[in-house]
Amino acid sequence: MYQYPADIYTEPEPDANTLANLGPLTGMAGIWTSDEGMDVNPKPDGPEHQPFIERYELQPIDPQTNGPQLFYGLRYHTKIVKPHDPETFHDQVGYWLWEPATEAILLTLSIPRGQTAMAAGRASRDAKSFTLEAVRGSLTNGIVSNPFLEQAFRTDRFTIKVDIYTDGTWAYEQATLLIIPGQQAPFHHTDRNRLRRLAAPTPNPTAVAARAQVPT
Repeated sequence: MYQYPADIYTEPEPDANTLANLGPLTGMAGIWTSDEGMDVNPKPDGPEHQPFIERYELQPIDPQTNGPQLFYGLRYHTKIVKPHDPETFHDQVGYWLWEPATEAILLTLSIPRGQTAMAAGRASRDAKSFTLEAVRGSLTNGIVSNPFLEQAFRTDRFTIKVDIYTDGTWAYEQATLLIIPGQQAPFHHTDRNRLRRLAAPTPNPTAVAARAQVPT
């Protein structure tokens, strides 16, 4: 367990350039797409395998502090549709955060079906693969659902594994453990995709401002 300083108020002086301090998240910054996604979700007659198309945008934010704690991170929005169907299949927003001092990675996520969670893991600065987990009932990496989801599709655990490849792509595999009334065993709702970059990230505001102040 990392021991934070006794002084819980004094903030560190962060580097304004978030893109240079994202550690293991560096290879994920930018705008991405893929039509190779696959979702396995529960239906009355058994699992449904649903291909999907995804657009995933991750932009650097200014460094964030909680007293001595310092995060660098990416604000993200991912939107998923089914092939040949414009209706949104899945929409999700949140932050990917990395804390250099502890090598902690956090993923916050919120979806417009009334559910939010925070998954946590650890990875070194140069890691190309890492796994995060959220657990129902945890006060530090927990899951909160609206009353219907808590009753009908209770989420007990969420994990996501990320792999960043040398060809400039990155992939995720995630599993959501659901408890569904009438089913004896938990259901493993899974999603996976491998994304290719559409556009580079936009530098965070303080980095842009600092660059503008440098004499030419």
